[in-house]
Amino acid sequence: MSVKSNLQNVLNEFSKKKILIIGDVMIDEYLWGNVNRISPEAPVPVVSCTERECRMGGAANVAINVKSLGANPIMCSVIGEDDSGILFTRLLKKRGMTNEGIVISDKRQTTVKTRVIGNHQQLLRVDHEMTSFLDKETESALLEKIITILNTKPIDALVFQDYDKGVITLGIIEGAIHIANEKKIPVLVDPKKRNFLNYKFVTLFKPNFKELTEGLNVSLDKSNSDGIFNAVQKLHQKNRIKNIMVTLSEKGVFISNGKECRIIPAEERDVADVSGAGDTVIAINALSIASGLDPFNTASLANLAGGLVCEKVGVVPVTPEMLLDESNS
Repeated sequence: MSVKSNLQNVLNEFSKKKILIIGDVMIDEYLWGNVNRISPEAPVPVVSCTERECRMGGAANVAINVKSLGANPIMCSVIGEDDSGILFTRLLKKRGMTNEGIVISDKRQTTVKTRVIGNHQQLLRVDHEMTSFLDKETESALLEKIITILNTKPIDALVFQDYDKGVITLGIIEGAIHIANEKKIPVLVDPKKRNFLNYKFVTLFKPNFKELTEGLNVSLDKSNSDGIFNAVQKLHQKNRIKNIMVTLSEKGVFISNGKECRIIPAEERDVADVSGAGDTVIAINALSIASGLDPFNTASLANLAGGLVCEKVGVVPVTPEMLLDESNS
């Protein structure tokens, strides 16, 4: 039975799940305004700011998607002992999420991405961040929280959402995966280059095409499914990964279980904004695998959800209603 024909039952299963997410969280700040003149100080536009909004971003967007789909996320990360960290905690509480997995450190800076938008066009992005790996003390504090949650909560899947800001260290990876595998909790990974080859014995590994080629240092054409399969075979064998999904943007997704592979083509859409699509895809993957879907049905549903999000402007979480409407159309 296709996942579309059974979607309501699948979504009902989603609502029973608790997902632990480990990754780099941040504040996405948006400054909107109007541009009517050029600065006399330099040849740049002057934006008269009319509105400011701050949202949780980075790995926290995976938690937002999990919550939006009716499930229960627990976010594990590190924020700074600063005003942006206070704001992040407030936004987390506003979303009805627990802060039990959050470490506050005076050695870190809360990541903030500020986007300046004038006359409906993004003019500038300013990033305040630290990208060095966690110091040993902070790493130990975060790992202790992760292990406590895994040992005391009925976790249905564990997600690593890596934005390469340093929260996910080799120690965090190995410690969390060891406990999850002991407890037979599925582990899913959305990787970045620095840690790409450090994830071993995981259930599903989900790079995009660029991350795959950079992580393996190979030159591939996106249309070459045999080349992609050969590349992911190395990952299957070297790192003992059960399933590998490679998102191919307009070409859909490639999914392999090590023996069989498929490309699930993307449906034609009016793409407005790809922001947050990867977060949506890994959230759907985690909930689908936790609900017992096989990797190919999981990839099909993730492909559907990712495409839906790309039709929306801005970072928009997917909802059960969006998925049901799409499956019925």
